[in-house]
Amino acid sequence: MSAAAWEAFADDAETLARLHDRELDTATIAALREVGFPANLALLPRTAEAQDAWKTMGAALDYYIPTSPAQADLDALAVEYAAIYLTGAYGASPTESVWLDQDHIACQQPMFELREIYRAAGLAAADWRKRPDDHLVLQLQYIAHMARRAASAEFSGEGLARMLDDHLLRWLPDFASRIAARTAHPFYAALAHLTVVWCRSFRDLLADTPR
Repeated sequence: MSAAAWEAFADDAETLARLHDRELDTATIAALREVGFPANLALLPRTAEAQDAWKTMGAALDYYIPTSPAQADLDALAVEYAAIYLTGAYGASPTESVWLDQDHIACQQPMFELREIYRAAGLAAADWRKRPDDHLVLQLQYIAHMARRAASAEFSGEGLARMLDDHLLRWLPDFASRIAARTAHPFYAALAHLTVVWCRSFRDLLADTPR
């Protein structure tokens, strides 16, 4: 795979991380529209499921968020963001431990495993007490970092594929399903589903990458 392709996939992962990272604002909404998100993503939808995820995301942005959102629109999105990522109101934690730990407790073994994975790549969570190592955003940022590293060196993708298999793809589908069932805003349901499908598609691409 070319260096340019790796860079483009890193940009994809960073875009998804940004959308899960913090509330939408008018500048971000305008930027998404300007680039035609998600059609601007480098990882093209090759399966029927992926095509549906891309279309649903585009529709959620086009039909459920006004072109010039009023403060009330931004407030409604902020409420949904908080319910998913901050308060746990929907029971859809963005951290892996809550999904994989037998007692659904945060900051358990998956967090420490990912901490070691990050350390091997020269990375570390800024403050694990505020955002633990197994948070969705940090896992997407790790993918971006490794893809960007691959752009400048010979890289098989085995470690990145293993990380996806052992961590993100073990719980992300359940996270997306819970949001789809409980959120009041189509944008976040579509974003969660798109993220799952993008990660699966990227994992498939890694499997096809020559070693």
